[in-house]
Amino acid sequence: MSPSTNSKIVKPEKPARDTIAPSDLTFGLSTCKRCLWIKYWFKVTMPGQFPLVKPLSSAQEEHFRRASMPDLDPSLAPGVVKQWGQWVKSAPIEINGEATRWRILGIYDLLAHYDDGSVGIIDCKVSDSDRDNAQFYAPQLEAYAYALENPEKGKPFPVSSMGLLVWKLAGVTPTADGAHGFGVTQHYLHVTRDQAQFKSLIADLINVIEGDLPEAGVDCDTCNYLTKRLSLES
Repeated sequence: MSPSTNSKIVKPEKPARDTIAPSDLTFGLSTCKRCLWIKYWFKVTMPGQFPLVKPLSSAQEEHFRRASMPDLDPSLAPGVVKQWGQWVKSAPIEINGEATRWRILGIYDLLAHYDDGSVGIIDCKVSDSDRDNAQFYAPQLEAYAYALENPEKGKPFPVSSMGLLVWKLAGVTPTADGAHGFGVTQHYLHVTRDQAQFKSLIADLINVIEGDLPEAGVDCDTCNYLTKRLSLES
């Protein structure tokens, strides 16, 4: 069976999950709608292998706990990073004034509290990718903002800033004990809020996963791999 053949995949009565991951607004819609659909209806995803991402990200997040926001970037208002690594879940998402079964669910990296009572979302990245620009991740951060401002329960928090805190490797340096360490350059990138874009993208995503099984993405590595493998086995 080719991945472009839909006849053998029967849509269940209800999806395997009813929460939307913020990262799917950045990567899911732009990569492969078929893989996205299967993820939500069958909870099946291609496992990724990123052995250094977790320890490097954890070190970065720990380094900035309780940091002053102006120390991260002089343009930021007075505030302090007071929360980190916490789950946020939204109330049901509304499309055209009607509640859907879908909610946002995700873990933010860092959350700053400003003196005026608002909060700032900081997404940590350890990367050398040119794709790590501010607006590429805007939908993902806007999803966290939506969950904070429209929580399933508890107090809503108005979000006044969003940004990326990017570390890029800057070479190897010796340490005093004769070992070696990696240096990094640090950049804080402001992410402009765009709630209209978020509403449009979340509506598109929900339309995809509520619809029939889409065709495979032309540039989807997972689907292309399955096509080649199944052709060998047939």
